[in-house]
Amino acid sequence: MKILHHPHREDIQLSSVLHALSDPVRLQIISDIAAGGEQPCNNFDVPIAKSTLTHHIRTLREAGVIQVRVQGTQHIIALRSEDLNTCFPGLLSAILNVGKNTNK
Repeated sequence: MKILHHPHREDIQLSSVLHALSDPVRLQIISDIAAGGEQPCNNFDVPIAKSTLTHHIRTLREAGVIQVRVQGTQHIIALRSEDLNTCFPGLLSAILNVGKNTNK
């Protein structure tokens, strides 16, 4: 089984987080997780190929925005809210609020 890299809390970089959240698809994934809690990869309703979704999930994971755990054949995605709020207080909620306002 492949081991997935997740940066330690102290290794999360603001530039990586902002880059990861700059894409509309990745922002939608984060909004879905924030609204519904952790969920498997196949729950995301995004108009992209599975391989492209995998790329977006990897980008978010490597930036430290999400935690991915393997459960059987599924990959369960959770938001690293506590880590992000510790490193960058208020950033996640500000970005999610902006995302809500632009999706109206």
